[in-house]
Parts: sequence; C-alpha cells; structure tokens
Amino acid sequence: MHTLEFTVLIDASPSTVWNTMLQDKTYRLWTAAFTEGSHYVGSWEQGARIQFLDPKGGGMTAVIAENRPYEYISIKMLGYIENGVEDTESEAIRAWAPAYENYTFTPRGASTELRIDVQVTPDFVDYMQDTYPRALEILKSLCEQSGS
Repeated sequence: MHTLEFTVLIDASPSTVWNTMLQDKTYRLWTAAFTEGSHYVGSWEQGARIQFLDPKGGGMTAVIAENRPYEYISIKMLGYIENGVEDTESEAIRAWAPAYENYTFTPRGASTELRIDVQVTPDFVDYMQDTYPRALEILKSLCEQSGS
C-alpha cells in the first residue's frame, strides 16, 4: 500500500472549501476529473456508510471514520461495488482494505491549505498522481469563484 499526499492552497475559507468539496452539486463537478458522472450516495456524518459511484453504479463503499467540520474528514474505504453488489470480503479486497482517504483543512490567513492523504495499491499510484492534481484545480476554481 502506498500513501500519496496532495496539497493545494485555496483562496477561500475552510468552511467554503469544506462545503464546496462535499455538497452534491459541486462534488460532482470536481470529481469528474476521476470519472465523468461521479457521485456519492449516503452521508458524510461520522460513522455513516457512503458509496462513491460512477454513472453505471460501480465504485467503492466506505464509512466516514471521522468528521470534524471545516477541519478534517477521514474516509475508510471498505471495498468495491460492481453491478450493484458490494464486495468487502473477497481475498482481493482483504489484500488492501481498509484504506483511508484523509482530508485536512488548515487556515492560512484568508486562505485554506487542503491536504489529502490517500492510501492506494501500487496499480493506482500513477492514475492518482495524474488525476488528483487536476481534480484539486477544479475544486480550487469552484471555491474561489464562490468567494470566501
């Protein structure tokens, strides 16, 4: 398992960055960098189940491990979803799950430093290193357009 770190400085308050990142409408916009039509089903509340899906219903299933509004959110990835069926117990899943995505929101004057730490298997390193910076540029643009 590899842990990748991505950081972006956004000219907006932590609450603006948080809300823009997690609200359904804007979530769909910035995560389109990963897969057009990306969306989630579920809740961002601590302890809640959440699914991250593509337009065909495939994706990942997770639980929100920690949620400190405007400061930190941790997503515990539990498995894949394929053809509407969750797999959290196969040997292939147990080889990597759980894996975490952690988002830290740090005030920097009138701006916010957003740091993402994401655990990925070796076969996803190149994809994430290419795609996450593009997704964060979209998120930065959305946040800065909405104002701080």
